[in-house]
Amino acid sequence: MSGDVVVGRRSVVVGAGVLAAVAVVPACGGGGGSGAPGAPAAPGTALAKTGDVPVGGGVIVGDTVITQPTAGAFVGLSAICTHAGCKVTSVKDGVIVCPCHGSRFELDGAVRGGPARNPLPTKPVRVEGDSIVPA
Repeated sequence: MSGDVVVGRRSVVVGAGVLAAVAVVPACGGGGGSGAPGAPAAPGTALAKTGDVPVGGGVIVGDTVITQPTAGAFVGLSAICTHAGCKVTSVKDGVIVCPCHGSRFELDGAVRGGPARNPLPTKPVRVEGDSIVPA
């Protein structure tokens, strides 16, 4: 056995676990955002207050973008860019921006520019009192 490398079963199992964990990390990172990441909010759980979402703008809460294209009309969208799976990180001047490759989206999720070819998927939301909640 001179020169042979002997690897124990435990080392193989631990190494496989590390490789599996690395394999699930997305190629395009999630970047920062203006909301807490995590599981989607349960129906009835407030995502934001209506007063926090500017008319002609929006906010990012976890994996949801909430926009208000016109007064009183709130739109929920996925915060995951359709180009490469990166998280959009801002809503500026009426445009939702993905920092990874420069894709830009309208407040209704339609593609405005960059490499994305598909709109941001909608996420149904509704207003309950002064809160915006998942529908």
